[in-house]
Amino acid sequence: MDTPGRRRNPYELTEETPVYVISVAAQLSGLHPQTLRQYDRLGLVSPDRTAGRGRRYSARDIELLRQVQQLSQDEGINLAGIKRIIELENHVAALQSRVAELESALDGAAATMRQREAAVHASYRRDLVPYQEVQQTSALVVWRPKRQPSAD
Repeated sequence: MDTPGRRRNPYELTEETPVYVISVAAQLSGLHPQTLRQYDRLGLVSPDRTAGRGRRYSARDIELLRQVQQLSQDEGINLAGIKRIIELENHVAALQSRVAELESALDGAAATMRQREAAVHASYRRDLVPYQEVQQTSALVVWRPKRQPSAD
């Protein structure tokens, strides 16, 4: 994951880096190159392309090819079903990323709110007393003024 302000080394290899030609990708995934071409045509696994339109597979593409093979052969799911599963998994991943982004924004907003609230509390004058709600009672108070001594 790139960090803002940091330039990524263009020669750094990640699992997203397209480096494998179709024959190597076929060997690594245990599939025939023609199967890889078919998966590309169906949109199951779409590798990057070179300037000459040659396919270049990444480590993530190889893992996806293995997953497609496992779902097809071991689970008996047809290619249309596999394509839908992949689409749904990608959608879930995008939603999880968005939730994490929103949670981060929410945490930032909450921290800002706490800072502003603390600043408001710090600005209170110390001679002010917090208002406390007076409870209503049914007591009756009778007031009688003191008698003034008479001037007789």
